Amino acid sequence: MPLVPLLPLFHSFNREFFEGVLTMESKPIVAVRWSDGRLRKTAGFYRRGPRISGRFGAEIVLSRPLLEHLPQTAIESTLCHEMIHAWIDLVLKVQEGHGPHFYERMAAINIAQNRFQVSVRHKFPVPQALPKWWAVCSRCGARSPYMRRLKGAACRKCCEIHHGGNWHASCLLVYESVVKEE
Repeated sequence: MPLVPLLPLFHSFNREFFEGVLTMESKPIVAVRWSDGRLRKTAGFYRRGPRISGRFGAEIVLSRPLLEHLPQTAIESTLCHEMIHAWIDLVLKVQEGHGPHFYERMAAINIAQNRFQVSVRHKFPVPQALPKWWAVCSRCGARSPYMRRLKGAACRKCCEIHHGGNWHASCLLVYESVVKEE
């Protein structure tokens, strides 16, 4: 299924849920775009800063890899979620993540329509990266997956059992590379 254009959805949601305040002279005060394909761990985000292009230096980015194979409602709920963040930042001028303003607006949007539900956390299928290392306790032999090696990391269980919860060199983790099957 091809990706839908985001700007018409943005304008529709802006009129329906934000009283039109996310536009100025009929132009969005926040840039809205699909990711270039690298955004793979989150469905979308809102950000503002000096290195962001556009009149107000703010943008909403939705994940092309995560959302392109999901139903339209996933795109709509994600865009609306990020628009709430933009509204809080640019209109209310409040620094807040998922706080009271967010919850209040989210509840109002969810009550006002039944096409999709805005939530704080989504349940979209996010592919999990495989670990690169096995951390093996030199004392008990327990193995845990790790994405990167940590210098001086020790087995918590052995430190608690044998050293009263204090770090001890006898419990250091040894890293083994995970062999990828091809």
